[in-house]
Amino acid sequence: MYAVIHTGGKQYRVKPGELLKVETLLAEAGQEIHFDKVLLVQTDAGIKIGKPYLEGGKVTATVTAQGRHPKVKILKFRRRKHHMKQAGHRQNFTEVKITGITA
Repeated sequence: MYAVIHTGGKQYRVKPGELLKVETLLAEAGQEIHFDKVLLVQTDAGIKIGKPYLEGGKVTATVTAQGRHPKVKILKFRRRKHHMKQAGHRQNFTEVKITGITA
């Protein structure tokens, strides 16, 4: 059984028991959250596809941690101009554990 959900501008394929890092959500560790934007659910009975979202589809998850990804280094360099600029970026994330899928 799996589902495809939409959160944070991205789509994720999730299964029960899976750990997933998504864009930052306003929730604390241990709190249960629900994803209502379910695009597709596959079960033993078959596949259900939403138009665009599945009515009554819900994925429940528990927040395990809030964190930050490793630093991405950015280097802008202009050859022969004696110019170089360095920067870095760390994106925040929320780690969730998928606990259930309802079609």
